[in-house]
Amino acid sequence: MIRRCLLSSVLLLAGFIAGCEQPAADQKESSPSSAPPSTVSSPSANSVEMAANPILDRGLLTQEQIEDGWISLFDGETLFGWEPNDDQVDWHVEDGMITASEGPIGLLLTTVPYADFEFVCEYRLAEGGNSGVFIRTIPDPQDVMRDCYEINMADTHPQGFVTGSIVGRAPASTQPVGNSWQTLRILSRGREIQVELGGEVTVVHTDDTDGFRSSGRIGLQKNEGKIEFRRVVLKPLEMTTLFGGDSLDGWREVPGSKSEFEIDSQELHVVNGPGFLETEQTFADFLLQMQVRTGAENLNSGVFFRAQPGTEEAPSNGYEMQIHNGFQDGDRSSPMDSGSGAIFRRVPARRVVANDEEWMTMTLVAAGPRMATWVDGYQVVAWEDEREPDENPRRGKRLEAGHVSLQGHDPTTDVRFRQILISTLPEPEQSTADAP
Repeated sequence: MIRRCLLSSVLLLAGFIAGCEQPAADQKESSPSSAPPSTVSSPSANSVEMAANPILDRGLLTQEQIEDGWISLFDGETLFGWEPNDDQVDWHVEDGMITASEGPIGLLLTTVPYADFEFVCEYRLAEGGNSGVFIRTIPDPQDVMRDCYEINMADTHPQGFVTGSIVGRAPASTQPVGNSWQTLRILSRGREIQVELGGEVTVVHTDDTDGFRSSGRIGLQKNEGKIEFRRVVLKPLEMTTLFGGDSLDGWREVPGSKSEFEIDSQELHVVNGPGFLETEQTFADFLLQMQVRTGAENLNSGVFFRAQPGTEEAPSNGYEMQIHNGFQDGDRSSPMDSGSGAIFRRVPARRVVANDEEWMTMTLVAAGPRMATWVDGYQVVAWEDEREPDENPRRGKRLEAGHVSLQGHDPTTDVRFRQILISTLPEPEQSTADAP
């Protein structure tokens, strides 16, 4: 049953780091430190231990930034979560940096798209070189006015689109920056894109054209000369609250549930089971973010999505993002029961990042057949469903909208959720040339 209790004290997330922005209505927005990875402050003693989470260990994000919704698109060691649009480009990781210098012009792309976000990267470009960051791009853009937004990196450009410009759209008056490390920040909100270089705004551009692109992948470009990236992080923006701590409006209990769903101190506390609480609304392509805390060692729960309406006979026919922080033989790369962030029964998490009885931030992107998950800012899954279509995701690929459902797994269930946020993604990878 759903029980609404009196709310006790309000739980606050970790304090903002210095220089952060004011929170918006549905989520906080803060800027990550622009300091290089070696000087990013360490997390508090009560956070996930450094050895557990490579993102913290390498200083790519702080614990406060992770709790504020930031994810790292680069783990500092591998190209997991990325794919090239041309295999002839020598993209690789060297000394903790993404780099390329040989081959034709090409992009290294995220496997899933993004719509509204704050993006920060630190880069170094060889003197006289040319590179860029492509946002909302299709995999192989041919026209910068149709297929993407290209934020350029070049001290000189024949049309004046030097570093900090949006090529073909908005030139910047940036002075040459040479081959030293630079921090690039991009704010992408609806039709407005703002670019900053070293903390200085270079461009604020509003796209009022019919060719406006609302979503797409992020691409790092190798054009001319060696390019290096050592920090690539992103925070989703413009998200809607599914659960903010005050009520369970918009949720319904699946018939036959034995779980108890109670609001306690602005947290959704789930005990007992099995049982499910699902959204009334359905979602197809989306980015979902939430904070989760298990109450004991090796507890099991999950977040189902694109789920069919739950019934007593079939309460959970959906994809499942697993919640289980157990791992085997002291090896976090060997999860028990697939591991938190896994797409259960489909692909395990590559690492168990979080600890039981501590809050963890989980992020899920579902875009067409592609899915990606992060736990505490560290990407644990990049997967594409290549099965034959089926309305039931347990049997095959489902692209149609479905419910989000929170699981009470069994009588030992003791799990808490807070700050459940979602944003819908427009149809991914559609060029305006293909639009009707």
